[in-house]
Amino acid sequence: MNITPPSSWISLAVTVVCAALLSLLPAQAQTASENAGPIPPNTQQPFVQTPVATFEYPWAIAFLPDGRMLVTEKAGRVFLVTQNADKTALTGVPKVYYSGQNGLLDIAIAPNFEQNHTIYFTYVEPQHSGGVLVLARAQLRESKGGARLQDMSIIWRQHGASTGGQPGGIIAFSRNGQHLFLTVGDRQDPQTAQNPDLARGKVLRLNLDGSTPSDNPMATEGGVRAQTWSTGHRNPYGLAFAPDGRLWLHEMGPRGGDELNLIQAGKNYGWPLVSNGDNYSGLPIPRHNTRPEFDAPVIYWTPVIAPAGLAFYTGDLFPQWRHSAFIGGLVAKGLVRIEFDDQGGARQMDRWLLGHRIRDVAVASDGAVWVIEDARAGRLLRLTPQH
Repeated sequence: MNITPPSSWISLAVTVVCAALLSLLPAQAQTASENAGPIPPNTQQPFVQTPVATFEYPWAIAFLPDGRMLVTEKAGRVFLVTQNADKTALTGVPKVYYSGQNGLLDIAIAPNFEQNHTIYFTYVEPQHSGGVLVLARAQLRESKGGARLQDMSIIWRQHGASTGGQPGGIIAFSRNGQHLFLTVGDRQDPQTAQNPDLARGKVLRLNLDGSTPSDNPMATEGGVRAQTWSTGHRNPYGLAFAPDGRLWLHEMGPRGGDELNLIQAGKNYGWPLVSNGDNYSGLPIPRHNTRPEFDAPVIYWTPVIAPAGLAFYTGDLFPQWRHSAFIGGLVAKGLVRIEFDDQGGARQMDRWLLGHRIRDVAVASDGAVWVIEDARAGRLLRLTPQH
């Protein structure tokens, strides 16, 4: 009978303990985030800017199938706009809680718009103690030279009014047109982003009627938990599906640390427990690399750009940019272009100064890029190639 020497037993025990500890670590280390904040803007612009129309603090652009646009103004107005600058104010728009960052927000065309003329939009609804974010849908109807929102209904409403900003409110539809994704900001109450029972600091996944899909990560738990797709977000003002089906989100950081995140079901992105920025008071926040249980951004910006608006490019006017994404910059006063790889990675490739705060960006069917300025007299600009 062979007896294992004591030293061998010690070696075996060490090996077993080490293996057990390794099993507790993440299966794969996170790829380090890229800080694109210090990258200087391009010295030349490959496009011509053509002003088309002017709005009072516009917020969002959505193209209709016929090439016209819907443009929202934060104070609570919606316009039907042609590419030749003809503007028609819509009637039937609800009252909004217009204060600071709050008001009328995003607008989006339903996947089956050509059949039912349905549009979706978000706004902060007035309450006695502030306002709550709501998601509504209505039919766009035109007659006798006018346009209106008809048969409006609120299909999702946030609980708990707030006077804080950072409402989120960005809408994106799944590529199969069956589901709606909605960003909800932390309303400037950071700790709520980690509360699973509050719809703050979350991305929600809903059916088109506002009900909860049965295959959501926590669908059986009911309430906000059942609607939650991802959590740990601060101030998300950009959400879009890439041509390859991946869902991307950007959000404003605090003092530094704006983020571009690849959104996956059930993931936690860490705010306010981690950030690549610091509190406005100067107090530090632990960095993402100190808490690997939270998903880190693919790109972050310190100094910040204050990202707003996100659109993927699939047009023909700028073929070299196909499958890139464009992000508006409020603090950066310009436009950022991002390229993606097939592994879920991304890099900032271009940054152009436009001289004004850019609130939203959209791509027309002819491939022109459209942006809108965040200003009392904010211009709607069409960007086309230099000749």
